[in-house]
Amino acid sequence: MPTVDWDRRWMARAVELAVRGQGAVEPNPLVGCVIAQGERIVGEGWHTRFGGPHAEIEALAAAGPAAAGATLYVTLEPCCHHGKTPPCTQALIRSAVRRVVVAQADPFPEAAGRGIAELRQAGIQVDLGLLAQEAQQLNAPYLKLIRCGRPWVLAKWAMTLDGKLATRTGSSRWISGSASRRRVHQLRGRVDAILVGRRTAELDDPLLTARPPGPRVAVRIVMDSQARLAPDSQLVRTARDVPVLLAVGPAATAADCRRLSDAGCEIWTGAADDASQRLLRLLDELGRRRMTNVLVEGGGRLLGSLFDAGELDEVHVFIAPKLAGGTDAVSPVGGLGVEQMSQARWLQAPIVERLDEDIYVYGPIQPPAP
Repeated sequence: MPTVDWDRRWMARAVELAVRGQGAVEPNPLVGCVIAQGERIVGEGWHTRFGGPHAEIEALAAAGPAAAGATLYVTLEPCCHHGKTPPCTQALIRSAVRRVVVAQADPFPEAAGRGIAELRQAGIQVDLGLLAQEAQQLNAPYLKLIRCGRPWVLAKWAMTLDGKLATRTGSSRWISGSASRRRVHQLRGRVDAILVGRRTAELDDPLLTARPPGPRVAVRIVMDSQARLAPDSQLVRTARDVPVLLAVGPAATAADCRRLSDAGCEIWTGAADDASQRLLRLLDELGRRRMTNVLVEGGGRLLGSLFDAGELDEVHVFIAPKLAGGTDAVSPVGGLGVEQMSQARWLQAPIVERLDEDIYVYGPIQPPAP
């Protein structure tokens, strides 16, 4: 019989545990941890909430004295600095674990290899890089925020089999089925913000909330260059209950901005005359606010601008087995697009699911060539 690779198995389990914190720990990373004595797990844990104990601390608490002499598997380098919690490295040293296996070093400036160095100086064997690719995929939003100062951008749309977001008259309710819509609400419940263009807000009059609520309450953002969002729209009418941010341009009048501000909306003004540049400055602003995941729900012009700028990171597409036809019917992603099919962006290891009659395709987009 083949020998079981316990290191790989237990690190895979740590990755699996880390996902459980999605939506609850951001802007912190997702982290999972397993403590094992060979083929026997003696403790495991994950980062469950922002400001709460880290995964290593949860696993050590579960293991108790059995951690001594054990191997600890963790998806991200243990912290060695005081943040909202004490450093994990000191807890690991006190526990007398024999070996620590780390999937990925933490690029956060106050960590960045220091945690690994501290453990090694204490005489603990540290192995780095097991399932590193899986760990990087797990924390791609966190890594982008740290390295680029911008949130991870998820694009979502529902379309017919012939690629239409609506009919030629603008009718779009409903393209996808109830199972697909439930999945959308789950997505909304784990992101920091939901972004749409003003035209989409005008035509669909969406509420853009998660029902039932998820672990996060997303800020609802509208790209509204001239501050023309209707006062009787669902977004404006509920702005005092769920945050609404309007990203306006220099052409927006003070009176229109005041009208929407008085209704409870936050106004953010982008100074650039060019709408595409304002969009990028908005992403910078959301990054400064430590937003990690932003879900974009349309329309095609907004998605096209993000695509052309190389700022779409992940897609969630719901395909209904319907045909709408129509030369003038809207397609999902506008903008300039690529010139050659060889330049088209691929999904990395896309996942395909059946949701009743619909097909759900999702996954990260291959980064653009440098």
